Amino acid sequence: MSIEKKEHTAEKTVLHPRNKHRNPYDFKILIATCPELEKYVKVNAYGNESIDFANPKAVKWLNKALLKHYYSIEYWDIPTGYLCPPIPGRADYIHYAADLLGTSNNGKIPTGFKIRCMDIGVGASCVFPIVGNKEYGWSFIGFDTDKTALESADKIINHNAFLKRNIALRFQENPKDIFHGIMERNEPIDITICNPPFHASAEEAQEGTLRKLSSLNHKKITTPTLNFGGQNSELWCEGGEERFVRDMIRQSKQFGSNCFWFTTQISKQSHLAAVYDALKSAGALEVKTIPMNQGTKISRIVAWTFLKKDQQNGWISTRWNVL
Repeated sequence: MSIEKKEHTAEKTVLHPRNKHRNPYDFKILIATCPELEKYVKVNAYGNESIDFANPKAVKWLNKALLKHYYSIEYWDIPTGYLCPPIPGRADYIHYAADLLGTSNNGKIPTGFKIRCMDIGVGASCVFPIVGNKEYGWSFIGFDTDKTALESADKIINHNAFLKRNIALRFQENPKDIFHGIMERNEPIDITICNPPFHASAEEAQEGTLRKLSSLNHKKITTPTLNFGGQNSELWCEGGEERFVRDMIRQSKQFGSNCFWFTTQISKQSHLAAVYDALKSAGALEVKTIPMNQGTKISRIVAWTFLKKDQQNGWISTRWNVL
């Protein structure tokens, strides 16, 4: 298994080489794309234009501008209190997922709408499907246990015509199920992606939000900011990230012939040992660990498959190389 202060004008070389957000934000271009962003842009201590990343309205308008400029999204919004994800980090995951498919296909990344991805916990923002569809033409099935989140994602899809043809949403009625009731036996999925809930309790999630806000504000914050921390199901579940991923692995075995690559992000390195144990117990035939570095945040993608080599070759020849 493969397991000092910087200049703010420098290229973010830690991001994936194909990530459109490697260069510092060009606020002149972004403001031209989305004029409402202008009132949130200020000159920071380094003499560069930036926004207050502790201000949820500023972060949301930045996301709107990024999605409109780079991904042709004319409408994007999320309900108050829902997670406002960092676009560069979500894009990194998609590009590494593309590389993973490419490594199984002699270095050629499969593209086009016949490549079907499943977003486990699509959320209100629908960002993974947006980036994956725009960058590689993939189609997506996004599901969630939160009806309000799905209504938000559906509104984004319906207001952007090219997404309507390529993204389907499904409601998971049982929060304890991940694939059952969502992944149908007769529909092949080329890859699943997931950014699992990190914390093990609501209290732990709030403490994490307060630490993040305190760091951004350079002073101790004791009250969480609305629309910054995310909903309970986005941030925490019983047992946290480790338990969620172990359950996902155990359940994925039942659908091992349905999916080429199962993947998930793992935020905490200390969780990897338990994840690898679960993969061994489930009988995963191939496991890959892909490091991701987004500056101050270091994480990784863990990917696994239950397909034997002859099954992989058959999948590739019938699905990827006939596009």
